[in-house]
Parts: sequence; structure tokens; C-alpha cells
Amino acid sequence: MLTDQLKTQIQDAYRTFLESRELKPRYGQRLMIAEVARTLGSISVDDEGKRLGEPAVCAVEAGTGTGKTVAYCLAALPIAKASGKKLVIATATVALQEQIVNKDLPDIARHAALKFSFTLAKGRGRYLCLSKLDTLLQDSSANNSTAQMFAEEGFRIDVDEGALALYQSMIDKLAGNRWNGDRDSWPEAIEDEQWSRLTTDHTQCTNRYCPNFQQCAFFKAREGLNQSEVIVTNHDLVLADLALGGGAILPDPSDTLYIFDEGHHLPDKAINHFAYSTRLRSTADWLEQLARNLTKLLAQNPLPGDLGRLIEPLPELAREIKSQQQFVFSACESLAEFHLGEDEQGRERPRHRFPGGVIPSELREMGQELKKGFSRLNDQLSKITDLLKEGMEGEAIGISAQQAEQWYPLFGSLQGRAEANWALWLLFTSEDPAEAPPTARWLSLADSGSLFDIEVHASPILAAETLRQHLWLRAHGALVTSATLTALGRFDRFSQRAGLPRSSTTSVVPSPFQHAEAGVLRVPAMACEPSDNQGHSREIIRLLPELLQDVRGALVLFSSRRQMQEVFDGLERDWRKRVLIQGNLSKQETLNRHKARVDDDEPSVLFGLASFAEGVDLPGAYCEHVVIAKLPFAVPDDPVEAALAEWIEARGGNPFMEITVPDAALKLVQACGRLLRSESDTGVISLLDRRVVTKRYGKAILNGLPPFKRQID
Repeated sequence: MLTDQLKTQIQDAYRTFLESRELKPRYGQRLMIAEVARTLGSISVDDEGKRLGEPAVCAVEAGTGTGKTVAYCLAALPIAKASGKKLVIATATVALQEQIVNKDLPDIARHAALKFSFTLAKGRGRYLCLSKLDTLLQDSSANNSTAQMFAEEGFRIDVDEGALALYQSMIDKLAGNRWNGDRDSWPEAIEDEQWSRLTTDHTQCTNRYCPNFQQCAFFKAREGLNQSEVIVTNHDLVLADLALGGGAILPDPSDTLYIFDEGHHLPDKAINHFAYSTRLRSTADWLEQLARNLTKLLAQNPLPGDLGRLIEPLPELAREIKSQQQFVFSACESLAEFHLGEDEQGRERPRHRFPGGVIPSELREMGQELKKGFSRLNDQLSKITDLLKEGMEGEAIGISAQQAEQWYPLFGSLQGRAEANWALWLLFTSEDPAEAPPTARWLSLADSGSLFDIEVHASPILAAETLRQHLWLRAHGALVTSATLTALGRFDRFSQRAGLPRSSTTSVVPSPFQHAEAGVLRVPAMACEPSDNQGHSREIIRLLPELLQDVRGALVLFSSRRQMQEVFDGLERDWRKRVLIQGNLSKQETLNRHKARVDDDEPSVLFGLASFAEGVDLPGAYCEHVVIAKLPFAVPDDPVEAALAEWIEARGGNPFMEITVPDAALKLVQACGRLLRSESDTGVISLLDRRVVTKRYGKAILNGLPPFKRQID
């Protein structure tokens, strides 16, 4: 409970922090501290400290400049410590994680007189697998022949001289305690292809049976989690932990207070985490290779006992599933009428979506046979990996403990792929409950060398029930915060997608920025509607030089790459020299060059797409004017969003008003948020889309924006 002692401790921490930093209290920050303390500090518990009653969840929208991190930390840290719970802070971006770990938490510890330990938690894929590195550096003649046979499973051992030099350098730095095995702490960028050979996943890791277990970078990092009171991580790792039952990587949810910063990303992250796909032709090729490799393995290594009996039927089973795959490929090819070359010239990959998520009965029956086949394959491979674990413990299974250790990652990888295919066909062929949102199911065309492949997809259309069951009902308490949780001034959109419990509290705390004094939102007079693509682009080409005439730094945001390129190509040659267009360089290098130009008093204009409308920080002269070409309505071709719209319409709703307009309003708020990044910033936003004043929904979109001074021409 939120005792008087806890209230005093939180108030004292805030006062001490402000005095030490010589800061003035912010009204929105104080409101947020109170809201977080009220929710997380009022949780009733039983004799064992477990939560009683309804889920304790609050959602707080806090505008830019509020100081969210300080607010939620000062409120949650004393409560977590008093209740004996871990505090897990999850973000959506690496940049915010690094800011919290390297700047915010040390700053709070130093200035708020609060004592706490903290660490950064990353997924296994960010850490080196020392056993894989050892294998890569062995002489090729000494390489394990079984690993060579399963090269396609990620155990390809041939490396070029450049990679070999990199791997040797890693060994040297590890031996000299000059590197900890964390990819992000290596001094230079590492190519994904090079790094993928050095890391592992839970299906391949031999855990405590590994001879390098004591030196393992991942497990050393795991030890730090148990000893730390605050764990900073990302949304994906939280979701991965929950999918494994909770408490597998991070602390048990019932012993955890969660804070989801950048929380507007959480529903989409959850959807992606529980979506599945498979490529039919490449999976058939994999099954054929599996059958050949295991046949060869049995010929070279006669295996007595259970291990031999478990491996022996696998080649025939793999070929049986492959045969079923080929029937499914033909059925999907006939349904979708895909043709090679349709996805050339950068166009969107052709898709065939099943309306309502309902697939034809013949395809469903074929898919169910595949589900059964992959279930048998997965079960058989699971038994083999369990037996290999016994072999690593020294039990007699027909091979040595050393060989069991070599084989375990190989068969674990096979089992992981079989399980992923089983999960896809389970979701693809299952019947959706009558009142529940349907599963989105679709096919897409994919490249596969000189041939084309068909990718089969199945995805939830809402993460609400998944988050409700796995997170909100199980967590001791949770806060979701972001600068953009509401759409059109309401939490309805986020609540629907995130499945917030009815007991949740929601609040909006104000930004300290004086929007009406610092910023102007202008809607210029224009002759063309955005639906006239060419005419609209010509008007933008005409208006831009005038709008940005005396501006040092500007950001122009487009909804499509095609229009961005059209506008750039249509500008006069001399004016184009001041433009940096997204895609020609990396995002960070583009921003660095833009800032360097402005620092040198040269005019610089950034042309960007959606990724530049969120998370880009350009204070002061770096961004004095934001130009938004169009209202950011989503292109209506995403299969998940199309299935959601279809479901809402079938229930008597209006998808345009319930999905399209709120989504566009939210994205527009994010885009407008690029203008004012500090309390001293000023500037102009020009929206080159008259629909905000000509359409009925326009007023609602305008009223959902921060209260800039408006200038409607």
C-alpha cells in the first residue's frame, strides 16, 4: 500500500533531484509521479506478497519535455524496493535503452539520494557463443563432419580471411579481458552475416553442459539480472519471456513491476511476436536435405539403442512431409495465380489474402496434414535432444558425451525449425472462435533463386487477448507511457489494441512546452487534392522554396517514396543541393550531415518517410520548419490491418472512422512532435493537405493536435 512513509520518500526524492540539478518542478511531471505512485503503490497483496484483486495497470500519455523517465523512476523505484519486486523498464528502441542505462538512471542515483542497482538485459542473439567461435577457428580438417553435413542449419564453417582475422581478434580481446562478448560493445560495426555465425539460440545452446559455460557472455549477463533491482530491456525480450511462460529470462511476472516506455509500439510488437510464416519451396528443400543428411549420418555412424531408433524413421518422415508440402504449393499457386517477375522493380510483393481469415476447406485439410507431420517431426526431434542431454550428463546413449555435445546444437536447430513450421500450420488451419477477432491468413510471392517461392502467413489481428492473458493478468503491476497513446483525444484505440483491463486507469499529463506561443500550424491554400497525385506533387514543388526560404534546418515528411522522389526531381537543380533525401545514406549519417550543414550556417532540408516522423530529435535550428505533405493515412494493403477492418465492418462498425482516421491522427501528432524538442524551440508546421478543413473528420484530427497557433489560408 502507498503508505505515508512511501509518499514522503517519493516527494523527498523529487525535491532532492530538482534541487541538486537546479531545476524547477514541471506540472506534468508532478502529475505523472502522482499517477504512477497511486497505481503501483495501491496494490493489495496476500501473505506471500502476491497481488490480490484486479490487474494494476495505468496508461499515461506524457508530452515531449515532461521528463517521463525521471517521473516514473522516482515513483516506481521506492515502491518496487518496499514491495520486494523487480522493476523492469522496457523500451522499443535501442537509443532509449542506452539513454536510460547510460544517462538517466545514473543521473537519478546521483541526484535523488536513491540507492538501487540496475543492468541492461538483452536477448541471447546480442552475445557471442564462445563454442561457435572456437569451432570457426579450428583447422578445417579438424571440423566435425556432422556439422558440415548440416551447414544449412547455420553451421557453415568456411570463412574468408577478413572474417577469420575478426574472429581471431575477438579471441585475443576475450583472453585479455578487453571485450565481454557483447556485440554492442565491440568497437567496430559487425556485419550481420559475420555475427550470425557467432551467436546461438535456446534450441542450440547446451547450457551448463557446454565446456565454455563459465565463460559464456550471455550467462554472465544473466547473473547480473538476478542481482539487480532495476532491469532495462526491450519490448521484444519481455514478450519472448512471456511466450516461454514468464520468468525464463526475466523475473517472474508476478514479482515484477513493468514500465513500458514508448508503449504505443507494444500492441504491434506483440502481434509480430505471435505471427508465423513459412516458405513452401525452401522448406521442401530443407526437408529433402534433412532426409539425405540423416541417411548419410546413419550410414556413417551405426547407432545402437534409443538414439538410433529415434533417428532411423526421420528420413522417411521428412520426405513424407515434403510430398505434402508440394501438394500445398500447387494448391496455393493455383489459388493465388502468382507469376514470376510480378515483384520486380521494387513493387510490393503480390499477396493473396483470405477474406475473414477463412481458407478453402481443401487447403485447410492439406494444412492439417502438414501440421500433423511437423508435430511428429518436432516430437521426434525433441526426444532426440532430450536423449542428447542425457548423453552430455554421461549416461550411455551409444555415443560419447563429447559427441552428444557436438550433436545437440545441430538437432536443436532442426527441432526449432520443425516447431516453427508446426506453429504456423496450427495457426493457419485452426478455427477462430465465433466472437473473437479472426486470424489474418495470406500468401505472398517470394524470390527463391531462379524460381519463385510462396510464403504462407498467419497472424493475430489484435494483440489484446494475448497481452491480457500473458501480461496484464500476471504482472504485479504495470505502467504504459508514451507521448502518443491517445488518438483523437481518446485512449480507445490503444485500449482496444493492447487489451487494457477494465480496471486500468488512463491519464494525459501536459507538456511544459507553450505550443501556442512557440509554434504555428499552417494549412496553405492549395488547388489540388492529395488524390490528384501528380497535381499535388507539382504544388509541393512550387510551394517548398517559398515556405523554406529563410529556414536553416527543415524536415519534409512524405507518405510515399514515390512522391518524395517526384518532388525532389522536380525542384530546381540549385535548390536540390540543400536536400538530403532518406535512403541514399544510413539514417544516422543523413542526420549527421544535416546537423553539420546547419552548424556551418548552410541551409539544409531533410526529405524523409515514416521513420523520420518518430524518434528523430532535431532541436533548435536543426528543425525550424516541419512540412507534412499529406495526412499519413495508411496504405490499405497490409493484410493484418485489412483483416481488422473487415472484422470491424462485419460487426457493424466503420473501419475508416475507427481505424484509419485515429491511426492517421496519431501519426500526425508524432510528425508534429518533431518541431518542438526543447522549451526554447520555436517554428512552423505546414500541412499541405486541405482535407483537415474540407472533410468532416478534419476537425477531429486538428483538435487532436497540440494547441499550436493555427493559420488556415
